[in-house]
Amino acid sequence: MDKFGIGQPVRRKEDVRLLTGRGTYTDDIGRPGQAHAYVLRSPHAHARIRSIDTVEALSAPGVVTVLTGLDAAKDGIGHFPVMVEVPGKGGTRLFSTPREILQTGKVRFVGDPVALVVAETRALAQDAAELIEVEYEILPSVTDTAGALDPDAPLLWEENGSNLCVLWDSGREAEAEAGLAAAARTVSVELVNNRLVGNPMEPRVALGEYDAATGQYTLHSPTQGVMRVQDGLARLILKVPKEKLRVVSPDVGGGFGLRGKIHPESGMVLWAARRTGRPVKWTSDRSETFLCDPHGRDHVTRARMGFDAEGRITGVTIRTFAAMGAYLQDFGPRVPTVAGGRIMGTVYDIQALNAQVSCVFTNTSPTDAYRGAGRPEQAYVLERLLDLGAAELGIGREEIRRRNYIRPEQIPYVNVVGNAIDSGLFAETQARALALADWSGFPARRAEARAQGKRRGIGLGYFIEASGGQPSEWARVRFERDGTVSVTVGTFSHGQGHETAYAQVLHEKLGVDFDKVRLVQGDTDVVEKGNGTGGSRSSQMGGVAISRAAELVVAKGRRLAAHLLEAAVDDVEFERGVFRVAGTDLRVGWDRVYQLAQTPPEGETPGLDEQLLYTRNTECNFPNGCHVAEVEIDEETGQVSLVRYAAVDDVGNVINPMLVHGQSHGGIMSGIGQALLEHAVYDRESGQFLSASFQDYCMPRASDAPDFALGFHVVPCPNNDLGVKGAGEGGSCGAPPAIVSAVCDALGVGHIDMPVTPEKVWRVLEGRVAA
Repeated sequence: MDKFGIGQPVRRKEDVRLLTGRGTYTDDIGRPGQAHAYVLRSPHAHARIRSIDTVEALSAPGVVTVLTGLDAAKDGIGHFPVMVEVPGKGGTRLFSTPREILQTGKVRFVGDPVALVVAETRALAQDAAELIEVEYEILPSVTDTAGALDPDAPLLWEENGSNLCVLWDSGREAEAEAGLAAAARTVSVELVNNRLVGNPMEPRVALGEYDAATGQYTLHSPTQGVMRVQDGLARLILKVPKEKLRVVSPDVGGGFGLRGKIHPESGMVLWAARRTGRPVKWTSDRSETFLCDPHGRDHVTRARMGFDAEGRITGVTIRTFAAMGAYLQDFGPRVPTVAGGRIMGTVYDIQALNAQVSCVFTNTSPTDAYRGAGRPEQAYVLERLLDLGAAELGIGREEIRRRNYIRPEQIPYVNVVGNAIDSGLFAETQARALALADWSGFPARRAEARAQGKRRGIGLGYFIEASGGQPSEWARVRFERDGTVSVTVGTFSHGQGHETAYAQVLHEKLGVDFDKVRLVQGDTDVVEKGNGTGGSRSSQMGGVAISRAAELVVAKGRRLAAHLLEAAVDDVEFERGVFRVAGTDLRVGWDRVYQLAQTPPEGETPGLDEQLLYTRNTECNFPNGCHVAEVEIDEETGQVSLVRYAAVDDVGNVINPMLVHGQSHGGIMSGIGQALLEHAVYDRESGQFLSASFQDYCMPRASDAPDFALGFHVVPCPNNDLGVKGAGEGGSCGAPPAIVSAVCDALGVGHIDMPVTPEKVWRVLEGRVAA
């Protein structure tokens, strides 16, 4: 078996460079004459700006300039828009917030940008910012998601007349209510999907340059794909042709959905570079990451589920308040509505389901896509309801799911919102996960824990994703003079291992050495098209585009080989880098074909260099999986320990199992963080951010997890050449419901909200003792 081909656990080739300190991140880049920027931010959650006095700051040592929103307006700098439209119930439209690059009239969350100081060093810029005098009229604020629409809630946008951005309705409300009315049993739950901070290891950085002679801008910044950032900043903020802005992303230390946005600070450094005639660099500190990066989740949900006498689901209603924050970020309102809504009903045969989402404004940092982007929230609600339904009906939690899974003969299954689930064997995947977790052996482990004074619980969660993102992707495959093969693609690797996986695809398709494949990405001067990386789209979009471009190279190679071998093209076979005439020992390799390609025969263009734009015929595909968690609880302290974890995921065909397991580990750890540890908390009175540092916001560490027992259930996707499905976000979807299910099992309660902190558990235990 070929150790470097598709399906092999090849070690990541990029790790040698990154782990030996040879990576290049944006903060490693400096330019001659570079100045440094510091952003003055609002200390208030909600206030009117009465005046901004920058005179003293302008005369401070080392200061180059101080800019405000009034300067931006004079220079024609555009507003930061929402990039999506979400249809409202009854034909209403969302309220699109006009977000300035620097606020001039009002601030709406702690951290809202007010002024930009450019100085010779970052420290001098920060010192000067303290000299800016801003007169604020402090206003009441609202940070409670569930209370944003209360009659007495202060309005963030008076011109909207409400804190409601849009009310989205998935449809079938009458059918869902009828299903609940006809149910033999019903259950209900009120739950919270806690607000999270993405916290990539590398904070945001932006380095802007401007060439006055050509009118050309250049931005170096970590992204999840340069093309969309180029388009948005050029067209909407700078208001120049996109060809006038080059965007470069070098190595990137984590993305999680947050990197794919158009951030105000990226616009600021480009504008400041034009204003000052110097390169301008801004580097976020960790406090700014907490305060100002887009956050994830922050939903409050009430849901009901009905069952017939045999435990089959008859109807579901879901009512959610989803916080947008103070402004609509690029995709903010799409995440809890259309994006999450694509997998309504998840893996269960439910047609009578209605969800309504009230997207609401709050005096908090904007929310947007964070690992899973709407799908973890969908799975969590249904999985909690199914656990409650199992208790109500007196059947096992695994059994109630088995009775409701979409059956193999129903696939392709058109779900309640019209998406066709094209593959999946859900009952079988659950069976494999339960076997891997030794579900049947749990009673003995529970008894052993009880003997040691601990409460032990087991839980499961099933999820399905709609992965894929944008439906097209571009790739180029080219043989180079030095014997390497370069692959240029519009996706972007920020930790996933694309250099390795894509090299495996080309090794398989072209027969070239794995080590001779070179990935080119992240520069709008060389990436002609592309939609970046998000929604677990890289293998199914970039991988397929690369595979098809490689096939074009092989087709040209066969034509050239036929010329060299004096044979008909149809008689030339290709295998493992060798062209041969069928039935003979006549053969040539890529080296001779490449030589001929430099001065090709008539009718052929020079070189071995092919590109294409791949567009798929489906909106998305559907990775899925069953996760099983086991916890122990210390009754004295309420401390929850995750002691066992097993998962079986269906990600279709697997290009590299080691990479996919690494993605699973990362996703599960983020799910553990949401379930047990992480919570972005604002003070309800002042609107201050109470968890804006690692002293107050608890990230998961290696010690918070056991070894993971992971398996694959390979059900190939029928709708792409490689048969692959997304693989990066499943853990974020599967871990929260599995862990909360296990905690509830250990405590003997119906529900407990995330994050399941020791204090919450201790209060449940104390309440039971008191009762």
